[in-house]
Amino acid sequence: MVINRPVANMFAKPSSDSAVVSQAIFGANVQVVEDQSPWLKIRTPDDYTGWIETAATVKRDVYGVGIPVATVKNLFASVYRETSITKHQPLLTLPFEARFEVIAEPETEERRWIQVRLPDMREAWVQRGDVSLDTKRLSREEMIAFSKRFSGLPYLWGGVSTFGYDCSGFTQMLYRQIGLTLPRDAQPQHDWNGVEPANKEDLQPGDLLYFGSSNKKITHTGMYIGGGEFIHATAHLTPVIQVSMLSEERWTKLLVGTRRVK
Repeated sequence: MVINRPVANMFAKPSSDSAVVSQAIFGANVQVVEDQSPWLKIRTPDDYTGWIETAATVKRDVYGVGIPVATVKNLFASVYRETSITKHQPLLTLPFEARFEVIAEPETEERRWIQVRLPDMREAWVQRGDVSLDTKRLSREEMIAFSKRFSGLPYLWGGVSTFGYDCSGFTQMLYRQIGLTLPRDAQPQHDWNGVEPANKEDLQPGDLLYFGSSNKKITHTGMYIGGGEFIHATAHLTPVIQVSMLSEERWTKLLVGTRRVK
């Protein structure tokens, strides 16, 4: 199945009254683990499972495989029914990393518009300036600079998109930009064999920080960016992605693990 909503919540149980455990974003290919219509238990590309409304998906063998793909590179992108931003409201507003199949790149209006096919087979148009046709991996240094673009976006429990990230969803997204898939949640990230302990006295930009009551009870994570600062998605006081000082009493007391991605 393919996700056909800008962002679709994944629940702990087949009910919208249960806890949100994660999300899947537009254009993602997901595997159905169990069908309890109108709910599906799915597995996302990062090997995470949860329950999603069947209506948030469309049935396709694969989407965006073996053909050109456009990926949203800005924080958000609007998708239109025609090559005009004024005639009608957007069909959709999609978050960073949403994907489309590319149909055509007309040589008009300085190649401003790209025609795309949505998962439900509708054809639509997106502005070239909102997407990338050749997503290149960032270097670690580029990723650290890139992380600051997200400052001020809302914190959202279970969030994995620019509509709202949670702490581990944010760090997972950042490391995806350099081609690495971290585990989805903070505790598994801390315990993952793809990281190694880092010396708290010799932190390097890009190191991951883990907070909690102990290293077996991790409740929060962020990324060190140098100069004693780290960037994180937090609900503490101001619920947004923000830069904080590691020397602040709250964070100094809660820091229980520092990890360097191998």
